[in-house]
Amino acid sequence: MDIILFGIQGSGKGTQGKRIAERYGMALFETGGELRKLAKEDSPLGLKVRAIINAGYLVPNEVVMEIIENFLSKVSAKECVLFDGIPRSMEQMESFNALMARHARGFKGVLIYIPKEMAMDRLLTRKICSKCKSVFPASYEKDICGECGSELVKRDDDNEASIKTRLSAYENETMPVIEKYKANGQMIEIEGTGTIDEVSELAFKALDPLCK
Repeated sequence: MDIILFGIQGSGKGTQGKRIAERYGMALFETGGELRKLAKEDSPLGLKVRAIINAGYLVPNEVVMEIIENFLSKVSAKECVLFDGIPRSMEQMESFNALMARHARGFKGVLIYIPKEMAMDRLLTRKICSKCKSVFPASYEKDICGECGSELVKRDDDNEASIKTRLSAYENETMPVIEKYKANGQMIEIEGTGTIDEVSELAFKALDPLCK
């Protein structure tokens, strides 16, 4: 059973995605990370992605689907995948659902929920690793990354105006996807307001019957 991980920006989705994938031995598809990795390759798909990024364009939906196809071609039919950052819109959901059906891969959505106000506060105060892009909350007191030892910085777009734009995009584009999966009985909701460990425990409790 594959997992599609959802969560508003600041929900800790990236951190929890890594923990879930590690616990259940899942291949992790993280959209941004996969784009950056492909952009460094000289393969036909890598060259295409690099050209789009260098031109400053958003990667179109059909290319995103190519990237998922490429990823799945390297995963065995028996290996489960955790998708983080896809699908983000109703159009993308339709393409994604069709792709998963072609590959005969069943999936469940997992939503890590936090209130919008908490999301805003977390995004305004978080720190990002300048190298590996790991995210650390305001409560993390060190100035170096706990994963790779690089310097922690604040993202340029982690300001109130930019964050409001990103949260609005999530509400307008991704929430309809979440509601559709909920209506289809394909969504598990996890309370995300606790500590990282507390949220992980809730996620494991919900997913153990499906993934172990």
